[in-house]
Amino acid sequence: MSTRRNYLKAATLMAGYCIPGLTALQCLGAQRYAPIKTEDGLYKQPWFLETFLELADDHLEASQAGKRFAIIWEQKGCPYCKEMHEVNLAQPKIHEYVRDNFAILQLNLWGSREVVDFDGEKLEERKLARKWRVNFTPTIQFFPEKLAPENTASGGALEVARMPGYFKPFHFISMFEYVHTSRYKDLNFQRFLQDKFATFKAKGIDPNVW
Repeated sequence: MSTRRNYLKAATLMAGYCIPGLTALQCLGAQRYAPIKTEDGLYKQPWFLETFLELADDHLEASQAGKRFAIIWEQKGCPYCKEMHEVNLAQPKIHEYVRDNFAILQLNLWGSREVVDFDGEKLEERKLARKWRVNFTPTIQFFPEKLAPENTASGGALEVARMPGYFKPFHFISMFEYVHTSRYKDLNFQRFLQDKFATFKAKGIDPNVW
């Protein structure tokens, strides 16, 4: 069951990010959302999906709930995975935007659980990672809003965007916004970021990229 842990104080936030001039650690000195550390050594959010790992079914359920389906790859001892949870997803504006708009399934880069790919192939997590060319963590794969009923493509071919490694908070939330608003259909992520920076500058807002 999803539980609301703590909040960063509103005074430490500006446009969803930390007030310009404060460091990440200063921001996180306030109350915040906290991840769970599981027995396999991974950090996770209490609202991450718990499923039978049949990806087409997971995608369908996410779509029916009005959310975008994404898969996040992590591994034990990954410092950037830890930072993603303890810095990025600790911030309420980021945490709540991702939680409310995305259904996220966490997979282990070296895991042995059996997963059913979108194309119907059954294989262990670690073999699926190789099949999809996922080589490091954290990696987040984003999938289309809907799949064709007759789909036979693998997840690697279906993804509409990929976060290839750890992104700092501003870029992290921007990628989720990019996918949620389907801007990947008409421009690349770099251009999306440039447009967002320009909008912030016009409003006199410093996005405070850490």
